[in-house]
Amino acid sequence: MGAQPIPGRVTAAAEGDVVVFLIGMRINKWRAVRHWLPVLSAMPRMLKELSRDPDSGLLGYRSLAGSPGNLTVVQYWESREKLLAYAADQSKEHRPAWTAFNRRARGSEGSVGIWHETYVVPAGSYESIYSGMPAHGLGAAYGTEPVARRGERAAQRLASA
Repeated sequence: MGAQPIPGRVTAAAEGDVVVFLIGMRINKWRAVRHWLPVLSAMPRMLKELSRDPDSGLLGYRSLAGSPGNLTVVQYWESREKLLAYAADQSKEHRPAWTAFNRRARGSEGSVGIWHETYVVPAGSYESIYSGMPAHGLGAAYGTEPVARRGERAAQRLASA
């Protein structure tokens, strides 16, 4: 069944700003495998590369499958600067994959779509609680601590961040 639940109520041990990066793809034309398969296979390579490098800035991620053909990855980053540095680095997996996508997109007639959103969430503007859960989301990315340290209620945790 996977990771064991953490007993009791805990909250994410994040301090300061939190950077959340959402990225996804949508298969628009299932028969156009040559257009969407390279996009689908690029993300696991990038995540593996980032996970192997503790200085990359990636703190954690979770892959989500939506309706058929819609995939999303939620990522937590140490800083916006590290996220942007990775995206621009010619020697890393992202830049060549982005270049190849743009080249293929010109002739793909919308066979596959991609999107991303970046949120820099200021301290005091996020809170979390996990009860009977394994490490998840911000708690997996930043570690957890007892709820009592930040407050039993969401309003208290928001005020203490």
